[in-house]
Amino acid sequence: MAKPAKSAKSQKPAAALQTVTPALRQWIIDQAEAGFAPDVVLKSMQASGWTEDVAIEAMETTLAAHLQATQERKLLPTAVPVPQPALDDAPLLLDAGDRMVQVLSVMRRPHLVVFGNLLSAEECAELVALAEPRLSRSLTVETKSGGEEVHVDRTSDGMFFTRGENPLVQRIEARIARLLDWPLQNGEGLQVLRYQPGAQYKPHYDYFDPQEPGTPTILKRGGQRVATLIMYLGEPEKGGATIFPDVHLEVAPQRGNAVFFSYDRPHPSTQSLHGGAPVLAGEKWIATKWLREREFN
Repeated sequence: MAKPAKSAKSQKPAAALQTVTPALRQWIIDQAEAGFAPDVVLKSMQASGWTEDVAIEAMETTLAAHLQATQERKLLPTAVPVPQPALDDAPLLLDAGDRMVQVLSVMRRPHLVVFGNLLSAEECAELVALAEPRLSRSLTVETKSGGEEVHVDRTSDGMFFTRGENPLVQRIEARIARLLDWPLQNGEGLQVLRYQPGAQYKPHYDYFDPQEPGTPTILKRGGQRVATLIMYLGEPEKGGATIFPDVHLEVAPQRGNAVFFSYDRPHPSTQSLHGGAPVLAGEKWIATKWLREREFN
């Protein structure tokens, strides 16, 4: 069994001057996972100069925290594959087939990318023109029954294009599939939303809560949602950012840009909580694409 390292301060014999470092805590965890009994670990620490009081306190707090973290991991839903833009080489541009898309910002947790130039100004205007006559009050998924409902937290107007409904939608969907390396058939229909002054969507998760009774019915159509792409079609004069409260991030709704984020399990640990801040002046138009585990029917 390896001997634990000590910091410079820990060379002094007084317990108050011994520093329990992250390296020592990791060493304690390693010994426990290797099967060494606590008394053996304690004796090894004392042989290295740690006082008994400091050694016992370090072992108790470290192992208690490690046990709690292990239990929490066991309770998490199983992680699944998610869409992955090709970011390994930190590119400034990604080839989306018919268009080069800018990589403006990347976060690792939540797994989030802000794209620039995903849509042209002409494409944005055409989507708005096609969607506007079909708008109605936006609905949310009602996970207790698997149906839909008007919800006070969502005050936009919206509509859905069916997948591949027209040449414009087909072109955009093909671009998204290539950009995110995810099968086109695993995408829900493109949803277009209009937010007028005062309209907002309070923070929420896009995955379906496994604890709700209606979720099994929803999942029959293609499994869980695993990622979201929000494309900005029309800029408000003020407000309307896409917000991520867990990480204190705001993405400005700039026409042609988009924010993508994935969530590999239906759990708050993904830090994918997000919302649409209230529009303060003008109108905000967005198109949302939700991606599922499997083919969406």
